[in-house]
Amino acid sequence: MNKLDLVRSAVERLELSRRDAVALIDGVFDDIQAAVIAGEPVKVPGFGQFKVRDRAARMARNPATGEQVKVPAKRVFKFLPAKALKEAVMSKRGGRGGAARKKAASKAPARKTGAAKKTSGRKKR
Repeated sequence: MNKLDLVRSAVERLELSRRDAVALIDGVFDDIQAAVIAGEPVKVPGFGQFKVRDRAARMARNPATGEQVKVPAKRVFKFLPAKALKEAVMSKRGGRGGAARKKAASKAPARKTGAAKKTSGRKKR
């Protein structure tokens, strides 16, 4: 879904003109953006929170060279989904999420482990 889809939905649901729907959607996003930039969390019950978190400076390791690298402090935008949204998304996947997969995996027969199959060094064409 993109902004145009949101505008179409607002036009259909609220019986607004296209111009009013665009103004509504733009206004909501502008208000969310202004609040988050100001450091205020934006909480939408049943949907989630938009907020900014400050990350402290830290030392990290460059995986290629192994050398220590200083990572500067920065502000990070976060979206934290509400419990209701998480549950709705997980129920859409066809079950209870991880619990159903674990149960199915435990009932599967064990595979036999044998010697690894040797392959020739030649490429197949």
